[in-house]
Amino acid sequence: MRIARLLTVSTLAFATPTLAAPPSKPAMKKPAESKPAEPAPFDLEAETRAWHQKRIANLTSEEGWLSLVGLHWLKEGDNRVGSAPESEVVFPAGTPAHLGTLTQKDGKVTLAVQPGVSLTRAGQPFTGGELGASESEKDVLALGSLHFYLIRRGERLGIRVKDSEAPARKQFHGIPTWPVSAAWRIEGRFEPATTPRKISVPNVLGVVEEMPSPGTIVFTVNGQEYRLDPVQENSTEPLFIIFADQTNRTESYGAGRFLHTDPPKDGKVVLDFNRAYNPPCAFSAYATCPLPPPQNRLKLRVEAGEKRYGDH
Repeated sequence: MRIARLLTVSTLAFATPTLAAPPSKPAMKKPAESKPAEPAPFDLEAETRAWHQKRIANLTSEEGWLSLVGLHWLKEGDNRVGSAPESEVVFPAGTPAHLGTLTQKDGKVTLAVQPGVSLTRAGQPFTGGELGASESEKDVLALGSLHFYLIRRGERLGIRVKDSEAPARKQFHGIPTWPVSAAWRIEGRFEPATTPRKISVPNVLGVVEEMPSPGTIVFTVNGQEYRLDPVQENSTEPLFIIFADQTNRTESYGAGRFLHTDPPKDGKVVLDFNRAYNPPCAFSAYATCPLPPPQNRLKLRVEAGEKRYGDH
């Protein structure tokens, strides 16, 4: 190919006069550098509204806290289960009078199912056996619209019962909130604990649990400094804050509220009290909620987030 090309060029050189130099090419313009798209401005009102809609969807789901209809603590030995009034574990009306017998022994619980009662677990028939203490599908037993499972609270074992047809779920009418305010989205300073530590967190059962706390959040409102101790299972999870404030007396839930924040970044934490929300105990007498530890009881009115629901 190279030889043929050279012959062609040579022939043209002898056959034609000297050609004029081709016109110079115009200078190429450098392509404009693309700028990264600027992030959309943060809309606190819209973001808070979207967060609260998701929160309500979870609360009112078939497995949400509004479906709770029972919590029964088991005694050692046999515990009869059913809607019959003599049962130790009384189920709602409409369920079998004698569903079976729960037996607690050596920290384990088994269920002997009464003949003719159709229970399922993870979509498969359950005819009896040991119960696992979790809310995952593999441990939850189902009977029509009813779901129940074993829970462990300290040394106590109980049966929690949910019903997707529960009146509280069907009659839910929304949770009032304070207006969204940028004044209650506060950047705080995070003071990490110098050594691994746990804080004492009481619950509504009177049990005190020692929970891991990575440090303290320090923030300022109207020139006054306040402190909150969050809890956190591991460093990748959000910080969980159980707090009380002076609105609990009349406007917000009396036993305090919950708040989650992102893990600290560069020694800072954003406390968005617009997302302060009511614990499950604000909606059901069958929940076992943690209560604010003494150091998280703020001498401050936090007029942000969810207000009191109904009579709670």
